[in-house]
Amino acid sequence: MVGVPGTGLTRLGLKLLAEPSRVAPVVALDTRGWISPLAAWETGVLSERLVVVRCDDFILWPKVTSALFEGIRDDYGEVPARAKDQDLRRLAALARVRRVAVAMRPMGGGLPSGIAHLRLRALGVTWEGADMGHGKLKKRRLMLEASGKGVAGMPRRFEVEDEGTDTMRVVSDVVVDRVRRPVG
Repeated sequence: MVGVPGTGLTRLGLKLLAEPSRVAPVVALDTRGWISPLAAWETGVLSERLVVVRCDDFILWPKVTSALFEGIRDDYGEVPARAKDQDLRRLAALARVRRVAVAMRPMGGGLPSGIAHLRLRALGVTWEGADMGHGKLKKRRLMLEASGKGVAGMPRRFEVEDEGTDTMRVVSDVVVDRVRRPVG
C-alpha cells in the first residue's frame, strides 16, 4: 500500500484486519506512533484480538516483524523509511512459509519488486462534510490503482468509499480517465 499520509491507507489497512480478527489475534505494526486502537475498532477490528506494536527503529524492525510472524496470521505493518531491501525480501519469504497475510505500507519509497502479490497505490482522495478542520466527515472517496500478480499483471483503478463507519465499499461502475478524474 503506497501513498502519502492523509489518503486513508492506514484506515484501509486496518479494515483488512477486521474479518481475520473474528477468528484470531491480528497485529498492527506502527512505525510512526500514529495508529490508534480506537481507529482500528472503528473499522470493525475486535478489541480483544488487536495487538498494536510500536517499533520505529529500522534496525530492530525486521527482528520484531519476524517474531510477530511466529504467532499471528494477519498483519498490517508500516515499513520504516530506511528498511533494507534484503530484510524485506527475507520477511516476505518468511510470511509465505508461515502463511501470514501481510499488508505492508512503506513510509519512504516503495517495496522492492517481487515482494507484493498485490500493490495498491493511492491516486487521490476527496473529502465531503468536514471543512477547514471542523464538522463531521460525511464521506471520503479514495481512488486506488491495483497492480501486480493479484490482478494478473493488468493494472486496475477503482474507488473506495468510506462514510466513517466500519463499512468501506468499492464504488461500482467508476472508470478513471487518463487525468485521473472519475467519469461515468
